[in-house]
Amino acid sequence: MEKQIILNNRHIELTLKRLCYQLIESHNDFSNSIIIGLQPRGIHVVTRIKKELEAILNREIVCGNLDITFYRDDFRRRERPLIPSVTNIDFDIEGKNIILVDDVLYTGRTIRAGLDALLAFGRPSKVELLAFIDRRFNRDLPIQADYIGFKVDTLSQERVSVEWRDIEGEDKVMLFTPENNG
Repeated sequence: MEKQIILNNRHIELTLKRLCYQLIESHNDFSNSIIIGLQPRGIHVVTRIKKELEAILNREIVCGNLDITFYRDDFRRRERPLIPSVTNIDFDIEGKNIILVDDVLYTGRTIRAGLDALLAFGRPSKVELLAFIDRRFNRDLPIQADYIGFKVDTLSQERVSVEWRDIEGEDKVMLFTPENNG
């Protein structure tokens, strides 16, 4: 597979800052808003956004993690059993404005599962979606993000990976393209 860096460390920093200011424009002081990251990779975006928002606003931002393993429409179709992640929602979401966060928006199936899982915790007033990377094409469901870090036009056989310095050692977004053996 050919790989190409489409966002480097500096681009990621700027993108996170921009997303934070967009969130502040919409949610003001976050007194009625909660940010929830979808496991497994959306939580890394939330961690970075939470840190940046708290530095800008000088106050704590309520955030959580949501595991969607058993809400996925393909969890029984996998060859290996899925191992669930941890859900950390130790607050009431009833009547709150929720910002659901994932690293890459592709088919929309993960987001649909996230919405189903979220409703098990209550009925929010509003749910918005933040996608760090939006692959734009090949949606299976009519889902679009309210906040987008970066749009990438990809083919279905390509893969996009968001890598974080805390996990992979470097902040970058990679595009993996199958090599053309024609």
